[in-house]
Amino acid sequence: MRADARSNRLRILDAAAEALAAPGDTSLKSIARRAGVGQGTLYRHFPTRESLVLQVYGDEVAELVKAVPTLLMTLPPAPALRAWLERLLHLGRCTPEFADAIRAATGALTEQGREAHQPLLDALSALVRANERAGTIEPGTTPDDVLLLLGPLWRIDAAEEERARAGRLLDVLMRGLCPSDGAQESPTPVGAGSAG
Repeated sequence: MRADARSNRLRILDAAAEALAAPGDTSLKSIARRAGVGQGTLYRHFPTRESLVLQVYGDEVAELVKAVPTLLMTLPPAPALRAWLERLLHLGRCTPEFADAIRAATGALTEQGREAHQPLLDALSALVRANERAGTIEPGTTPDDVLLLLGPLWRIDAAEEERARAGRLLDVLMRGLCPSDGAQESPTPVGAGSAG
């Protein structure tokens, strides 16, 4: 990547991070203006809003992806899936723009959009496959199904007093996804640990 293109990309990411961290206009047009680039330049680097948002939260996404092998080595498949979904839910409840970007993964995505979501989808796929092999997940469940089911839980307010509700509803979701596991409930509320 040329130096000027790299500079533009970094300016766009910085501008997007600032915009997403504060109330106000977070449209791509306003982000381009804040970065001092044209909309065409923004779209060349980030063809969809979701791809930009996921790049802004790249460290959090990387932590979620990196967590999967450790979870599968230290926990049975269903509790590993629940622990990972708990982290994803916490991140989405605290950062609504991130939750919106992930919800888009359950829709008809462009090739570029699917590419932006692929690391998370691959991580979730590994957890779903582990549960399929263990016979603990409802047969035929896909990663997209899981994200679709998780979507309403992101609407729960991120306030401290709502953590217990989010945890209870995640337990309900897990009992539906993994009925043969008995889906042990988490002793800690959603968000008690690190999001990453």
